[in-house]
Amino acid sequence: MAPYRILVVDDSGFMRKFISDLIVKDPQFTIVATAENGLDAIEAVREWKPDAVTLDLEMPLMNGIEALKRIMKDNPTPVIMLSGISEDNTRETIKALQFGAFDFIRKPSSAISNDIHQVGEVLLEKLRFAVLTKRHQPVITISEMPESIVEEAKPIIHSRDHTLKKPLQLEEPVIAPLPAPIKDRYKPVFSKVEHKQRLQQEVTPLHTKPKGAKPEVAEPSKAASAFAARKSVIKESLADAKPLFAEPPSIKKAKFSGLQAVFKHIVAIGTSTGGPRALHEVITSLPADFPAPVLIVQHMPPKFTKSLAQRLDSFSGLHVVEAEQGQRVVAGVVYLAPGGYHMELAKDSSGYLILLTEQPQRNGHRPSVDVLFDSLTAFRELKRHAVIMTGMGSDGAKGMKLLVECGAETTIAEAEETCVVYGMPRSAVEAGCVGKVLPLQHIAPQLVQAVLK
Repeated sequence: MAPYRILVVDDSGFMRKFISDLIVKDPQFTIVATAENGLDAIEAVREWKPDAVTLDLEMPLMNGIEALKRIMKDNPTPVIMLSGISEDNTRETIKALQFGAFDFIRKPSSAISNDIHQVGEVLLEKLRFAVLTKRHQPVITISEMPESIVEEAKPIIHSRDHTLKKPLQLEEPVIAPLPAPIKDRYKPVFSKVEHKQRLQQEVTPLHTKPKGAKPEVAEPSKAASAFAARKSVIKESLADAKPLFAEPPSIKKAKFSGLQAVFKHIVAIGTSTGGPRALHEVITSLPADFPAPVLIVQHMPPKFTKSLAQRLDSFSGLHVVEAEQGQRVVAGVVYLAPGGYHMELAKDSSGYLILLTEQPQRNGHRPSVDVLFDSLTAFRELKRHAVIMTGMGSDGAKGMKLLVECGAETTIAEAEETCVVYGMPRSAVEAGCVGKVLPLQHIAPQLVQAVLK
């Protein structure tokens, strides 16, 4: 088979050579052309028709965002963005993912050899998936607004009507065999959680049971051993995290009315490659008075998750935040796990709260979907609804299976036809723990129906 053809775009000659050298280490890739700005990139895509493009964000004449929009409009091609970690870069990267970029990587630092090796491996793995993406696969479109309005987004801007006008048309599971997904190997850079408010009391999660208490498990299952294995870890993490937040962060008045400290349902969503666009579709389609909290794990490095939360919040009727240690969990708020930290649900005498830990990566990730799903198994008093959407690898499948064993109300996997990468949903379906396989646009209506019934 002829090698896949890659276009490298960067305004720095050094970086063009550097990225090209990383790519050609894999013999199935060849560099068909390079370009030094967005205008040249558009012409190169038109002329060379590459199988994938690496695209820098900051360039003269035309930046990466504008070039991406033109490429996706005129010659849809898988594009991997190269991004720095400044606040502006992370914000622009999230926009790029929503405008159609396949994925992104942190721009490598030539000063750290280990960083170069790590970024090179991640880039090659993402390219391997990107070139297998169908060239004309439908892309989830997002209504474009004037950038000044989107950035300010106060009061709330809605990209679509949140009212569900059509009856649900649920589809039966359709399972198509695919090659086994490659395991994700991204290792994020860790960051410290900023503490704003403090709670002067001991916190004991519900799934740390008193000594001698019998676990509430209907039958011998893997859940019981999972709870026991986590007891000491959770106690240790909470002790280190004291004191914790007493209240949710400041919330815009327009969104505050939907918050409820008491709730019966909880939604957990896991996703990876293609996740930002998929999350936009689902979260902005939930009504502002959705009577359940939503916990999300999106595989993404530190700093980028904060920008993603801010952008989702700008478009959604629900309040979307990057989760913080000890933050109270209430209905009407979406909590996004911060990059570099596992997120779990915990409980004390005052209610439910967020537990963040720096325990080892699970399935090559931190945050991990499995960790979030596992933490929900203890809360049988809640009706739990779990969703796995587009992404590489198999993270979330084991956790979803455990949730099914512990009486989860709803389990949903995104259908192959709307996934950017049908890896995580495929693994869940093959594990036999998925109740419904739905195209992306049907997931939010199904969640609303499940929570309101």
